[in-house]
Amino acid sequence: MAVCWIIYNGSLISEKFIDQAELVAEAAERAGVKTRIMKNNDVVMDLLSEMALPDFAVMLDKDILLGYFLKSRGIPVYNDPAIIDLCDNKAKQYIALAAAGLPMPATIIAPKIYPAFSIRESGYFEKVLERFGLPMIIKEGHGSFGMKVYLIETEEQFYEKVESLRGIDFVFQEFVESSRGRDIRVNIVGGEIVAAMYRESKTDFRANITNGGEASPIELTEQQKVIAIAAARATGAIFAGVDLLFDIDEQPLVCEVNAAAHIRNILNVTGINVADAMIAYILEDVR
Repeated sequence: MAVCWIIYNGSLISEKFIDQAELVAEAAERAGVKTRIMKNNDVVMDLLSEMALPDFAVMLDKDILLGYFLKSRGIPVYNDPAIIDLCDNKAKQYIALAAAGLPMPATIIAPKIYPAFSIRESGYFEKVLERFGLPMIIKEGHGSFGMKVYLIETEEQFYEKVESLRGIDFVFQEFVESSRGRDIRVNIVGGEIVAAMYRESKTDFRANITNGGEASPIELTEQQKVIAIAAARATGAIFAGVDLLFDIDEQPLVCEVNAAAHIRNILNVTGINVADAMIAYILEDVR
């Protein structure tokens, strides 16, 4: 019998993280796999010691170093840590999406600015304001559930935010007014769409359910399907939660690709358990 580790982050106390791990573990057990739910800190990454290891690991966390550690021991990790690394940094991710020619909001990657220094007087920020105008979006490189995404509506907010982000990867992005408070989440496994839902918030510019959005099932258009699959492929994500926005003509724009997308909400909305498709893909892949 194959043995699998389902890994989540031990420092996160919200029940949704253990719930995510349990959903995947239950799917693995249904498929005849012996599972162990692990906190990332249950694994001591002692580089010079031997340890009992699983046949494969499902990484539901962004502990990229743990992923690389397991991979160095010959353990297949899903998603691969390099994919999680790419998707976890929005700046890196947008470079990959743009290189693939995907439709996405206009984006500028902020330059590296060391915390003790400033480029306020260089004229750089004026160029960004001229390019996008206001409102615009500023997104930190690392953030989940719509957190660390800021709608900037005044120059005062703009300069305050960029000064506060010195030393942090972030991007400037056009604000897609036509998609205010609404998007589509598409869950993809191995290049195939498993489930999708429409999300809408009447109280926030972000549609995330965590921020008060509500969700309903959606029948995707062919264009939405093509773009979602292409976005997952551009990042290399085997398991992907692709978020799509609506342009002014209601055509899809790629908002982002999540390599550790939560699946409880889409199960509640659609009745589809993405974890079953995840485990089926892995078992076929490791044969």
